[in-house]
Amino acid sequence: MTSPIDRLSALLERFRVRAQLFHAGPLCGLNRFSPEPGRGFLHVLRRGEMEVAHRPGSGLPRRLRIAEPTLLFYPRAVHHEFHNPPQDGSDFTCATLHFDGGNRHPLVRALPPLIALPLARVDGLEQALALLFAETEQVRCGQRLLADRLFEVVLIQLLRWLIDHADEAGVQVGVMTGLSEPRLARALTAMHEAPGEPWTLAALAARAGMSRSAFAAAFKDVVGQPPADYLADWRLTLAQARLQEGLAVKTIAAELGYANASALSRVFSQKMGASPRQWLDRQDATS
Repeated sequence: MTSPIDRLSALLERFRVRAQLFHAGPLCGLNRFSPEPGRGFLHVLRRGEMEVAHRPGSGLPRRLRIAEPTLLFYPRAVHHEFHNPPQDGSDFTCATLHFDGGNRHPLVRALPPLIALPLARVDGLEQALALLFAETEQVRCGQRLLADRLFEVVLIQLLRWLIDHADEAGVQVGVMTGLSEPRLARALTAMHEAPGEPWTLAALAARAGMSRSAFAAAFKDVVGQPPADYLADWRLTLAQARLQEGLAVKTIAAELGYANASALSRVFSQKMGASPRQWLDRQDATS
């Protein structure tokens, strides 16, 4: 038997998600949540009922009725509205989510625009939510910071559940479905943890405990692209993040397994249509 692996930490260590509590208590009437690039929302309905509305073209139901304690997770910027009864409004705890890399964050790209889950279906949430609710019910020293961290705990527990129930949650082909398949998860985690290693198809297949042909076929079917393409995209996403941290192209190239800065710049230009410096200048101009 093979030992369990940590399928999330390498992703979240390189691309953090930071939560910020902004509401705890009743929400009455109409409440609108406007989209901002790189910002998501995590709402927890503790009690009551409500209707959620989405705009046409969002790919989400125009109206969604919520009648039990439910977690609503918007990983991407989606306009949504809560319609609550004018009396005895529904009781919510809400946080914004700020994803490192914005829309380039691997989880933002991999998840559907909305995940709505009754709290009773997600094992392990009870203890974290009990602590979160306790922190939001009275003002104490460090309350806001602790509530933010507890929201991040709730999110990690939700992501664990999504990996184990990808089909049930409607997660499409991508990294999350790959992490939900135990053999492929070993190869994906290896790439996430050590992107600078000279990974070959044979080495990744060995991590998965599969033949090269079976691994290549399964990886493309479940993740949606060949292993080499996924590795190239993962390295490129990391390179973008490191550029914005101020690292030199030469340093990034060494970290990610490229022969030199020119090799990284060549791949970067092919994929992004701009050199690393040109791309970074564009990001600075729009930030």
